[in-house]
Amino acid sequence: MVRAIQLAKRGQYTTHPNPRVGCAIVKNGNVIAEGYHRRAGQPHAEIDALQNLSESPVGATAYVTLEPCSHTGRTPPCSDALVKAGVSEVVIAMQDPNPRVAGRGIKRLKDAGIKVTSGVLEAESRALNPGFIKRMEQGLPFVRVKMATSLDGRTALASGESKWITGESARKDVQFYRAKCDAILTGIGTVLADDPSLTVRLTAIELDIEGEVRQPTRVILDTQLRCPPSAKILSLSGKTLIYTAVSGSAVMIDEATNKTTIDKAASVTADKISALVQAGAEVVVVEKDANGTISLVEVLKDLANREINEVHTEAGSKLCGNLLEAGLADELLLYMAPHLLGSDAMGAFNLPNLTTMQQRINLKIQDIRAIGDDWRIIAALEQTQV
Repeated sequence: MVRAIQLAKRGQYTTHPNPRVGCAIVKNGNVIAEGYHRRAGQPHAEIDALQNLSESPVGATAYVTLEPCSHTGRTPPCSDALVKAGVSEVVIAMQDPNPRVAGRGIKRLKDAGIKVTSGVLEAESRALNPGFIKRMEQGLPFVRVKMATSLDGRTALASGESKWITGESARKDVQFYRAKCDAILTGIGTVLADDPSLTVRLTAIELDIEGEVRQPTRVILDTQLRCPPSAKILSLSGKTLIYTAVSGSAVMIDEATNKTTIDKAASVTADKISALVQAGAEVVVVEKDANGTISLVEVLKDLANREINEVHTEAGSKLCGNLLEAGLADELLLYMAPHLLGSDAMGAFNLPNLTTMQQRINLKIQDIRAIGDDWRIIAALEQTQV
């Protein structure tokens, strides 16, 4: 199963929106086939392994990181393929949380007389697909919040100058997280201040993948629709979503008189939306929350409906703080540089509602390591509260 997990990791940059899955087939103590899922529409891990057999699989044991599928999607059911191959046992790390599978694959194997063992290295298998699992179980994507700070927790000087806090090695490390996610989230403040690209700038060779490098969907939260059509982020390859809380409907109908009128303010908004669409964006109108800003929950639900598994956030202190405070962030990716920017510099997270120690946001450190001259801290947040 350890080998199957290693194989699954090979697909971490390419399988969207499918989960990362690996498979190893063993017979008489020898590995006779290995496989993993590469891209949606291509063979699943079990099929890939069965296509790489060095000898007959009859009587063999298949180790799979996720329950074999039992339905026909872009590819045929993997459970049927294992039955047809004649394996005698299937060892599974975890049950598939997808309601279309959810135990049906295991049942199909057992009904065919195949011994099934489940739960082997389940925690390690879940770690392969935090976004897919959360989307299937909660209807929300996994949200990672990335921040780069000085050693005293500052992100920029009071003037706004911030390039560059971290070194080249740390900035390249971030690119791998961008490549792994399905969407990169930012706020309109960052777009207006930095005019970022938010693209993956690694090559297929650097990612050790076959084929083209996939560009994640870029997501901008823009309550008042201030994004200029000339923004760099709109002209690059890949998809850009702009979430706003203003409607573009310019025509109003009086139900009593059945007369129509033109709302000039809405007409201006409609023109803005049209210009942004022409520039390459998709504009999505969502409800406001109690604070009069875009509802983060509604945005994340919509992203999940679009098969977005993992959201990587690169934004300012306000949006990052809102995600943390609302309990919508799952992981903090923090790069700390060996600098001191002073008390007047900008802080990392805007959390004005935390006034007592009991309200503090608790983290569990998962990993700390040096990345060049900087330190990278990965911390998990407590269970999300929606």
